[in-house]
Formats: sequence, structure tokens, C-alpha cells
Amino acid sequence: MIRKISIIGSFFLIISVWLSPGAAQNFANLSRDDVGIEDPTVMTLSLPISDESNDDSSLKPLYKDHLKKDSEFDIPIVINGKVEQFIRYFQTRIREKFVTWLGRSEKYIPFMKNVLKEHGLPEDLVYLALIESGFNPYAYSRAKAVGMWQFISPTGKRYGLKVDWWVDERRDPEKSTIAAAKYLKDLYDMFECWYLAAAGYNAGEYKIIKAMKRYRTEDFWKLTQYRYLKRETKDYVPLMIAAALVAKDPEKYGFTGVEYQDPLQYEKVNVPELTDLSLIARACGTSLDEIKDLNPELRRGVTPPNESEYEIKIPFGKKDLFLDNFETLQPLEKFPFKTHLVKKGETLKGIARTYRADLEPLLEINHLKKTSQVAKGTTLLLPFSKDEEIRPLVAQKKNGKPQNGKSVK
Repeated sequence: MIRKISIIGSFFLIISVWLSPGAAQNFANLSRDDVGIEDPTVMTLSLPISDESNDDSSLKPLYKDHLKKDSEFDIPIVINGKVEQFIRYFQTRIREKFVTWLGRSEKYIPFMKNVLKEHGLPEDLVYLALIESGFNPYAYSRAKAVGMWQFISPTGKRYGLKVDWWVDERRDPEKSTIAAAKYLKDLYDMFECWYLAAAGYNAGEYKIIKAMKRYRTEDFWKLTQYRYLKRETKDYVPLMIAAALVAKDPEKYGFTGVEYQDPLQYEKVNVPELTDLSLIARACGTSLDEIKDLNPELRRGVTPPNESEYEIKIPFGKKDLFLDNFETLQPLEKFPFKTHLVKKGETLKGIARTYRADLEPLLEINHLKKTSQVAKGTTLLLPFSKDEEIRPLVAQKKNGKPQNGKSVK
């Protein structure tokens, strides 16, 4: 299975506060403020759904007005008992959370629809992000899926998203939407059906292929009548339909007075490696929180090392001010650095001593405290003065000659 079992699980592993579409597993949706960014605590919700494999998702004879072909939708819309069930769920048990999702949606939907359109996809696929994450860039599921489109690391990397200690582009609204568009296009080219493509986005394309072969049908609704697909995958399509119906006409479904956030707007500028976001904020005359909000993919408060330039987003209309201020605010000399991969049992003080580095700048550049614990496999930056040779201390051999670097006196 290439993706992850999407966050639809209970409403899909919505992380941090609420999130993704589901069936009856877990779904979690975490914001920066809620989770402290790097170590979110997954919260779960349970959907009021039975374990029956054919839980009213089969297509009974539908009244004419139940088969929506309105021009207002560009994905097929069918209303059955399962879709109505999820509409009621939005209206009742998670009403307050759904209002939050709706309010957040307008911040991202305009540019997301443009991306989908540029890739030749239905714009209403944007509502997959609503059930996946509630449009939360910091969404994190128990399956380690991240971002508004809930990519696991391997699938994200397959579609061009960089994921490392410094950057997680699954959190980048623009780049992750482009990746999701490419993935959805591949799925539609494979299945030639948006219901099956959506199910494949949730469960992984191979799971859907196996189900189709096993039951000899290309009808999503027929596949839901069997036990092979997990409940969250069976519920994914009706969740998508329910979300689209409510989000496109909230007042019809009782959601009045929603306070929508302003559409996201920004400009892009290039900055050197290891540029602190606080410096960028000062150059723009804005707050550090606003810069972080525009660049949620940056995990360490600085642009990544080993890249001569990094494209960063700044508030719309601030580019000229930034260019005027940035050069004068930059340090006169760049701070040289080396990276160190933490080994088992190492401490920050011990690492600083090994490299003859001062502890305070080491802590500062890595955004750590003296009491911070560093896990095995963590990458640390080691700051040095310009003319200092960067060589770690090593233990002497019995013959008095060091294996490398300088001997310990």
C-alpha cells in the first residue's frame, strides 16, 4: 500500500484537533498552537457508524432529486443514506469543529482550486482536504501522515515533497496541493472514476485494484457491500460528497454566520541558507508568527542549510520593503557551521565539548535549551568562528597517534 490508510478513520485521523474523513477509526488535526509544532499529541474522534459492511452505502433506487448533476458541482454527486448520515454528523456531533474548518477553508480554497484546474482536475476535489485535515497545514495522523493533504513520507517524496529534519513540504499548502493534484491525476488515469480515485487516495491504489479484481466490479458502491475494504475507505467517498454539499451551501444545512478567513496571499523572495525567520520578519516589518504561518514547512525556525538560496513566502505587498531592509539587517559575515548526527548516549554538552564549540550558540542555532534531550539520529548544527578549523576531538590510540582530528589532552 503506497499511501497510508488516510485519516478518515474516525473521521479520519484528524490530527490536532479534528481532521480527516472517516469511518470509525481515528482522526486527528493539530494546530501549531495546540501541539508545539514538532511533537503533536494525536487526538481521536469516533464516528457513530456500525460495523456492517453494507452500511447504507449501497445505491438504492434514488429519487430524481437525489442524483445531483448540477453545474455547481464538477465531481459526481450522489445522495444516499451514508451521505445523509455524514451531513447529520457535521450538523450535530462535530458542529463546532466543522464551523472551524469552514472558516479556515476560504484561506486556502481559492489557490487550491487554481492548482487543481491547472492540472485539469475537478475543482471540487478541494474538499478532500477538508475531510483529510480540516485545512490544517499542521495536521498529523497516527499513521504519520502530515499536512492538509495527509501524505505519508514515501508518497510525499514520490510526488516531489522534501521531508527531512529541516523541512517538511507536506506542510506547505502550495507544494502539497501540487503533489496531491499529481497523485489524484495518476489515480484517475488508472481508474477513470473519481469515486475509485478518491478511495485509492485513502487506501492506496493497489488495495482498490485488488478489490476490483476480487469482486469483478468497477462500481465503488458495490465494492462497499463487501468486507475487503476497510470501513474508513468505504466512508471516504460519502464523506467527500457530504463535505462538498455542505461547504458549497452551508446555510442550506444550518451553518449560518460562519466567519471565513481572508484568502491566503503572499510574495516570494530568495534568502541565504540558515536565515532566521525572525530576521525575515524584521525586514518585512511584520511578526514572526506571520512569517511562520506563511512558511509552515520550515521546522527549525531557519531556512535549511546546504542550499545557497531558499525561496520564502512573505506577506503580499512587502517585497519592496523586504529588499530594502534585508541587506542591512543581515550579519556582516555568514556563520560557518558543520552538521553532527547524534549517536546513542550523546548529550548536548558532550557534543559541544567534542567539537570545541560554545554551548550557547549551539543551543541557539538549533533552537534548543540546556535541558533539551536530543534523540539518536537527530541532526545538529555546530557553529564555529570563521577562522577556526572544524575538526572533532578524538581519543588517542595506544601509540599516542590520533585516529583523526586532534588528540585529547
